[in-house]
Amino acid sequence: MANRIVLNETSYFGSGAIRVIPEEIRRRNFKKVFVVTDKDLVKFGVAEKVTEVLTQAAIPYELYDNVKPNPTIENVQTGVQKLAAAGADAIIAIGGGSSIDTAKGIGIIANNPAFSDVKSLEGCAATKAKAVPIIAVPTTAGTAAEVTINYVITDDQAVKKMVCVDPNDIPIIAVVDPELMLSMPKGLTASTGMDALTHAIEGYITRGAWTMTDMFELKAIELIAAHLEKAVFEPDNIAARDGMALAQYIAGMGFSNVGLGIVHSMAHPLGAFYDTPHGVANALLLPYVMEYNAPATGEKYRNIAKAMGVANADTMTQEEYRQAAVEAVITLSRKIGIPQKLSAIGVQEKDLPQLAKSAFADVCTPGNPRDTNEAEILAVYQKAFK
Repeated sequence: MANRIVLNETSYFGSGAIRVIPEEIRRRNFKKVFVVTDKDLVKFGVAEKVTEVLTQAAIPYELYDNVKPNPTIENVQTGVQKLAAAGADAIIAIGGGSSIDTAKGIGIIANNPAFSDVKSLEGCAATKAKAVPIIAVPTTAGTAAEVTINYVITDDQAVKKMVCVDPNDIPIIAVVDPELMLSMPKGLTASTGMDALTHAIEGYITRGAWTMTDMFELKAIELIAAHLEKAVFEPDNIAARDGMALAQYIAGMGFSNVGLGIVHSMAHPLGAFYDTPHGVANALLLPYVMEYNAPATGEKYRNIAKAMGVANADTMTQEEYRQAAVEAVITLSRKIGIPQKLSAIGVQEKDLPQLAKSAFADVCTPGNPRDTNEAEILAVYQKAFK
């Protein structure tokens, strides 16, 4: 079996990194850029920090801010039309996973029009051409969409989230500037940070994990344990923001190449059914799924516990270190204000069987380290509900 690694071409990190964007645009001879973002980032002046750099460099652009928190087929299709009308030859995505995922869908369809229904992109679509070149500028520290080959689009009609996996969608440039993350509110910092932790832990224990991705994921867990709480409660702490920005990127380098598990399988229906923010869904479900998966993880929970800062993990029994890893995640989650029960975020108990059905059919389920079925996923939902 060959292990594959797909990474983006160029990445920039650090405060003020957005200032490199004009240089990259000129070097690649792009003539006009299509800026994909959301209305809140426009309203609060975050997107303007990037567009002002374009303006100062006399680089023409057109703004598209019709992006929902859980982006829809309509968001993508409208964006494809707007991109064509703009005559742009590159895309700049500013935002969290929603903006970058929308940009990926737009860029793929623009160069692969046979997939214009968007639905046919679900799973591993056989696209032929690379997406319109994308420069991804994350404003949250969680999804790592700037370095992954994945994107998620909501099918409102079918009430489901479509996970699309395609090496042709990966942004050519990632610009990870922690200064853009300073305005993230406490709740968003917490949920996106736990999203990154979920990526790291699931990427570490998934069936496809191997030496190189293990290296990425363990370092990401260590960085998140060190920086997330400070980023939540000290929002202007640039070192904490920088640590989280790097952690989520590193986690993405790993999971993008080896897949995830049923935390994501179970989180996706919550987004489709209730419009639950993805980070909140992952954060709430993570410890319950970790407990469920523990029997299929060998020694890996010992390493997770150590990366989370658990003392004396090396001398613990298997039962002790597995429980310690789960408890370390729960402790961090509670400290930063993550809801602990599905009932607290508006999930209805009557919907749990349908959620379990959708989760079992999710593209992330086969990567789970423990063999599962619909009934067992339902049991995990039920435990997380009460």
